[in-house]
Amino acid sequence: MLFFSKVAKDSVRRPEKGTLRAHFRHPTPFLWPEKLGETTEKKKKMRGKPVPGKAILVLCMVSFLGGLLFTTRTWTHSSDNSFNKERHLQFIPLTKNRKPVQGDDHSEDIMGEVTKTHQAIQSLDKTVSTLEMELAMARTGQTGHQVSEEPPQNLPKAFVVIGINTAFSSKKRRDSLRETWMPRGATLERLEKEKGAIIRFVIGHTTTPGGLLDKAIDAEEAENKDFLRLNHVEGYHELSTKTRLYFSTAVSMWDADFYVKIDDDVHLNLGMLMSTLARHRSKPRIYIGCMKSGPVLSQKGVKYYEPEFWKFGEEGNKYFRHATGQIYAISKDLAAYIAINAPILHRYANEDVSLGSWFLGLEVDHVDDRTMCCGTLPDCEWKRQVGNVCVASFDWSCSGICKSVERMKDVHNNCGEGEGAVWNVHL
Repeated sequence: MLFFSKVAKDSVRRPEKGTLRAHFRHPTPFLWPEKLGETTEKKKKMRGKPVPGKAILVLCMVSFLGGLLFTTRTWTHSSDNSFNKERHLQFIPLTKNRKPVQGDDHSEDIMGEVTKTHQAIQSLDKTVSTLEMELAMARTGQTGHQVSEEPPQNLPKAFVVIGINTAFSSKKRRDSLRETWMPRGATLERLEKEKGAIIRFVIGHTTTPGGLLDKAIDAEEAENKDFLRLNHVEGYHELSTKTRLYFSTAVSMWDADFYVKIDDDVHLNLGMLMSTLARHRSKPRIYIGCMKSGPVLSQKGVKYYEPEFWKFGEEGNKYFRHATGQIYAISKDLAAYIAINAPILHRYANEDVSLGSWFLGLEVDHVDDRTMCCGTLPDCEWKRQVGNVCVASFDWSCSGICKSVERMKDVHNNCGEGEGAVWNVHL
């Protein structure tokens, strides 16, 4: 457009007197007088007819209108693209970092649908968990394990089931617990009703059921009513089987949020245990304890010898992380998983290793809680004085409290949380 304007200006300009009119494409250079006549004659021959001024103005106007039309169409196309992008962005699904746009009529509807979907997922999870429980009971019945006579939907509700692993020769240990941290009689029943805490000594039977040892346990059960009997032959090298059977049986008898296994030579603060578990109540698959990774012992004759040591790699390797066997807790879903898959769960020599191996490859939250493995005096006493009451206390050197029958009361008096602590726990 500027080019044609220049052309028009040059074309309509009058030449000065005594000079040649400038050509609009070839401005006339300075020439010597003797050359001037010769050059003028040549240019007259080369130059055509001059373009009329009106034609140039018309050409300029046509060019201006054409450019204006092109610019308008380009701007409109760009605006349409921007509008389409904005509409596309408006339909991006809401996320937790996006705030609803003020004036958006659909924002509340979308949030409502998200809430309904979340609730539906939670309901589906509960349904799946219930089906797993029913299947667990069916599997348990088929394998000959002890099963509750009540149908799954009528299982007693509980917050936690605490199974105390014991043996036929451990009556004095059991009595030491009954005299310290474990409630007895009416108090035990009240704890079950008001706090949903089920506490039982877990034991099987001898190789000759009905013998003197079995009758002694029957008499002790008649007096205290605090045993869970398993269809299992007792033996130190059968702890992995006993642990597996305990969880399968417990989940078929009580509908609890958590299932705990503890040894009969460990001191426990019930209130602290229940408060700790309550903090993890919203997690469906959780495994709580003092996580460790000890060496795999390949030498025969030593304590904790692992016959299948070759499965863990080269000599000197360590086990995978797992909770120490003195005390640990698992959620309902994991207990149901053990019950459902009991026939195919592999058992290693050590029961804590076996339990940890059953959860490998699953979506399980491993919680390393060091309050579940405090030392005895003076460690647990110091922690109590500063307000850090322990969940459980024992001596690592003895894998329990050394001489627990003689020392349990002393540990309880100095490291216990107090008689009324468990009744003040809010679940």
